[in-house]
Amino acid sequence: MSVPASPYHRDEAPTVRLRPPARRRAAWFTRLVAGALLLAALIVGGTAFRVWQVARVDDRRPVDAVVVLGAAQYDGEPSSIFAWRLRHAQVLYEEGVAPLIVTTGGSAVGDAFTEAQAGRDYLIERGVPADAIVAVGEGSDTLRSLEAVAARAEADGWSTALVVSDPWHSLRARTMARDAGLEAWSSPTRSGPAVQTRETQFRYILRETAALLFYRLTHASVDTGGDDSGLG
Repeated sequence: MSVPASPYHRDEAPTVRLRPPARRRAAWFTRLVAGALLLAALIVGGTAFRVWQVARVDDRRPVDAVVVLGAAQYDGEPSSIFAWRLRHAQVLYEEGVAPLIVTTGGSAVGDAFTEAQAGRDYLIERGVPADAIVAVGEGSDTLRSLEAVAARAEADGWSTALVVSDPWHSLRARTMARDAGLEAWSSPTRSGPAVQTRETQFRYILRETAALLFYRLTHASVDTGGDDSGLG
C-alpha cells in the first residue's frame, strides 16, 4: 500500500504568518486607550454618584460646633446662598445639636467685612447669642477656611463638627474638614438657589465632581472666597 506524498519537503516546515510589529503595537495601544477611558469613566461616574449620594444625607448628630461655610457677602449682608446656610445652622443650634456656631470665610480686596463677620452679625440679628458664635475670618476658599477652623478648634480644645453647606458641596467640604484634622460630618441645606431646579443641581454636581477629583489629585482647592455659586 502506497503512502501519500507529503505536501512539504522533508527539510521544510509550514509557514507561520506573524502579525507585523506595527499592527501588534497599534492593537495594544488601542486596548490601552480603551482601558484608560473605561477606568476614567468609572472614576468620574463613581465620584459623581458619591457627590449625589452624600448630598441627600443629613448626618446631624451632637457635636462640638456647627461650622457654616462662607459664601459671598455684600457690605456685611450675606448673599442668598450664604443666608440659607446660616439659617440652617441656626436651626441645628436651636435643636441642641451643638453649643457653638462657627462662621467662616475671609474677605475680597476692598471688602469692609469678612464672610465670617457678616455671618456672625446675621445670626445675632436673628437672635442667636453672640457668645455662641465664633467668626473665623480667614481663608479665601473652602480648604483654607476649614484649615483655619481646624487650627481654632485645636486651640480652643474641641474636635467634632457638623459642616453646613449646599448639598452638592457637602462631600468635598466634609473630606477637606477631615483631612484638616476635624472629626466631621455634613448637614446640607435643603432650600435656596443651589437646590431650586434640576438643571441647577446637575450643573453643581458636575462642578463638584471635577473639584473633588482635582482635590484628591492635588490636595488643593479650586474655588475662591466670595463665590456665590455654592462652591465656596
